[in-house]
Amino acid sequence: MQLLAINVATPRDIQVGSRVFSTAIFKTSVSGPVTVGPLGVAGDVQVDRENHGGEFMAVYTYPFEHYAHWADRLGRNDFSFGQFGENLTIEGFTEDTVYIGDIFRIGSVLLEVTQPRVPCFKLGHKMGRPEFIAEFAASGRVGFYQRVLADGEISAGDPIERVFTDPRRVTVRELMELRQFRRGGPDVLDRVLAVPALTPAWREELLARRATANAAPTAV
Repeated sequence: MQLLAINVATPRDIQVGSRVFSTAIFKTSVSGPVTVGPLGVAGDVQVDRENHGGEFMAVYTYPFEHYAHWADRLGRNDFSFGQFGENLTIEGFTEDTVYIGDIFRIGSVLLEVTQPRVPCFKLGHKMGRPEFIAEFAASGRVGFYQRVLADGEISAGDPIERVFTDPRRVTVRELMELRQFRRGGPDVLDRVLAVPALTPAWREELLARRATANAAPTAV
């Protein structure tokens, strides 16, 4: 389990159709040590704070294991670290082995897993393939966001240690399936709502979904 790369970006403008948008999805790797604070990695800018960034989505992490999958599927060999807009490229953990509420230590930093990443059109633009966002989400290979519990410094090559696993054991993939595709029963919904680390926005949405389900009339 290792941190392979730290990736940051400053904003640039892109044109999608007739509109121009600002984005910091075009990450490049930096050599460490790099400071990580409550709002993310030093040197990185988060343009759209409504959909990513802020306290609960301060750091976006993506497993390097998926690079080979996408290279094969898309017929490409030009990927570099940060390809999917991630701040941290890691090796040794995937969405099937990471749980919401997990706490990881990298260098002197503590990071808590809060939710999966839901891709937006900017990722499709970067990949030169608008349909990629649907493929990315459906694959479950989406990575995850983390909250910074303890500031500090990290460097590429640092080992990653999992120091806590939430007892509900809801994987990142399970939550993505539940929230995005409505797969998984009320058991998964109840389990994830009991995880303190879940982002407030997703908690509110899932609570509303449970309330609606509970209020539905029973067939006779």
